[in-house]
Amino acid sequence: MASLSLFSLFCVFSFLLGMAHAQLSSDYYSSSCPSALSTIQTAVNNAVADESRMGASLLRLHFHDCFVLGCDASILLDDTANFTGEKTAGPNNNSVRGYDVIDTIKSQMESLCPGVVSCADIVAVAARDSVVALGGPTWTVQLGRRDSTTASFSTANSDLPPPTSDLDALISLFSNKGFTTQEMVVLSGTHTIGKAQCSKFRDRIYNETNIDAAFAKSKQKICPWTGGDENLSDLDETTTVFDTVYFKDLIEKKGLLHSDQQLYNGNSTDSMVETYSTDSTTFFTDVANAMVKMGNLSPLTGTDGEIRTNCRKING
Repeated sequence: MASLSLFSLFCVFSFLLGMAHAQLSSDYYSSSCPSALSTIQTAVNNAVADESRMGASLLRLHFHDCFVLGCDASILLDDTANFTGEKTAGPNNNSVRGYDVIDTIKSQMESLCPGVVSCADIVAVAARDSVVALGGPTWTVQLGRRDSTTASFSTANSDLPPPTSDLDALISLFSNKGFTTQEMVVLSGTHTIGKAQCSKFRDRIYNETNIDAAFAKSKQKICPWTGGDENLSDLDETTTVFDTVYFKDLIEKKGLLHSDQQLYNGNSTDSMVETYSTDSTTFFTDVANAMVKMGNLSPLTGTDGEIRTNCRKING
């Protein structure tokens, strides 16, 4: 009986130890790579100073990573002769950017602390630092993610919300990842920075009616009915500053993407847009909380996955 009790205690202790090991923590690298966070921040600040759009690109990279199999850097894996990753999936192909910045940071990490800092953590921290660099809120990034040894082309195509999404589809796609409707709205508000390609908003500016006429006409000069698919337009009027102008634009029917304007179109989310349009403090608080939640989507921890040496390929 005594031996059974000791065995039970051992099992409980082992379980709790495993649980503790599996948890992310803000000080994960404090001993193993103490200069990791400051090095990432410097690299991101330099990249954003060189090209302000890169801030939005690194934020989007994190989102597109986490919504497909979790925050595991699967999006960074290159295709090979016998492996198809996520980079060529519809939402990512010729669209997602920032891979070179992550490569640069990873190289720095490998010089500082070889085999310690994961690509997944680099992506998560770079997203936060990008928002801060463009005037947005900060948040505490939980760390300790490990990198996947696989990716999913099909999940990237099915789980990432396309710019043609109606409100119900947006609510559903975010709900599938555990987000409330309000969190979906606040995360959509990160479109306050960045640009979109003509092919993503052409139908809206030529065919939709819930759009300011002068706004549509101005965008048609950038985006012709035929050709110019990769021509770029700002997602809001202050695209290099993380602010609430995105929400003000929606109220004025100046949402660039169909999915953006769906948030303010006589539906349940209208009041949320109105609140955020005039209350930057609430927006900043809510977006920071939502980003922490997104960063916690199905991370690999413990002995799952690996710490890639090169973010573009699995080890070995």
